[in-house]
Amino acid sequence: QVQLVESGGGLVQPGGSLRLSCAASGNIFSINSMAWYRQAPGKQRELVAAIATGGSPNYADSVKGRFTISRDNAKNTVYMQMNSLKAEDTAVYYCYVVIRKVYSGAINAYWGQGTQVTVSS
Repeated sequence: QVQLVESGGGLVQPGGSLRLSCAASGNIFSINSMAWYRQAPGKQRELVAAIATGGSPNYADSVKGRFTISRDNAKNTVYMQMNSLKAEDTAVYYCYVVIRKVYSGAINAYWGQGTQVTVSS
């Protein structure tokens, strides 16, 4: 069993900053990749940023230069620092983690529960 716990969402004014966290725990041998997605009302879920083990981060064009994804492998945690937030960043943000399990070696993907980010004055 694997659990993902997200935190850090909230209400912020345009131009403000938030930092999201997603901690994975449970039956984890290693984490292959970690990512953040978001889904705004009436829109499809979209990839915001991703980072693979030993790889460079990738970002959606809409957040390049404003968001930074990072990971702490010792803590099995992925972060996303969001700066210069805009109203169009308002969405529910989900972490997505690809994990190799202990013993079986099976690789599975998991979603966090989602955290609301609202950018409004």
